[in-house]
Amino acid sequence: MEKYLKIIQESFSGYFNYLITEITNPSWTNYLYWLLAVSILVWSLEIILPWREKQKIFRKGFWLDSFYILFNFFLFSLIGYNALSNVGVELFNDFLGLFEIENIVAFKVQDFPVWAQLLIMFVIADFVQWNVHRQLHKRAWLWEFHKVHHSVKEMGFAAQFRFHFMETIIYKTVQYIPLAMIGFGIQQFFIVHMFAVFVGHLNHANVGWNYGWLGYIFNNPRMHIWHHSKELPNDHSFGMNFGLSLSIWDYLFGTAYIPKSGKNIIIGFNGDEDFPEDFGNQMLFPFKKNRTNKVE
Repeated sequence: MEKYLKIIQESFSGYFNYLITEITNPSWTNYLYWLLAVSILVWSLEIILPWREKQKIFRKGFWLDSFYILFNFFLFSLIGYNALSNVGVELFNDFLGLFEIENIVAFKVQDFPVWAQLLIMFVIADFVQWNVHRQLHKRAWLWEFHKVHHSVKEMGFAAQFRFHFMETIIYKTVQYIPLAMIGFGIQQFFIVHMFAVFVGHLNHANVGWNYGWLGYIFNNPRMHIWHHSKELPNDHSFGMNFGLSLSIWDYLFGTAYIPKSGKNIIIGFNGDEDFPEDFGNQMLFPFKKNRTNKVE
């Protein structure tokens, strides 16, 4: 127990010091300034090349989504997730130790060219995320958390990060073992993650690109807008277009759906008129909803 308490203590102080270093000592692997640069770039594209011309630059929910970026990218780790994650990893390693297993690396890629390492990590991570995303729509209890993301009523780049903190825990937990079995370094993860952030920003942005034939490989704004459609077709009752960065999974497994231009479709979900519009109540909503369901 003492070991885990020490991990928790060091996790809080370590992440706090990391944030201070991020702010005061920019580097090529600095999440904060790369995030700012990517966000400003995609927001500029929205302003210069808007798909929905009448949508305001500071659209409905802009500032809420901007806070979600800050919270989900940094503050959540600062107030607890980093400690929870480090303890979880240590518990998992201790569990492996019971069977005298030092690690679960089954496929070493360190000797591969850098581009191959990045490609393998990107494809595996995205496929896992695609599957998790489908479950967020199909499982009723997971959908209560995912409603936060689908409460967006006007799409913009920052909407990518409007999601409940439980999604971070779910995604990272499911991803951990597949990626740990391959063994990647921090540098590879940083590059893949920032590329995924860039693609995700574009998918939610108020731009009308479909990327031509690349749209069958990469998710894009004209495809992702249908994922947020309030009205779902009968043959996609749980949703469609679940790809985060890659659209190829949806085309391969029959969940792709782009019937026409989705420029002016209504987005959201049934009953979203009663969904809270502030951060605090959106975070509490799934827990209150689940508690209400149990009482009933």
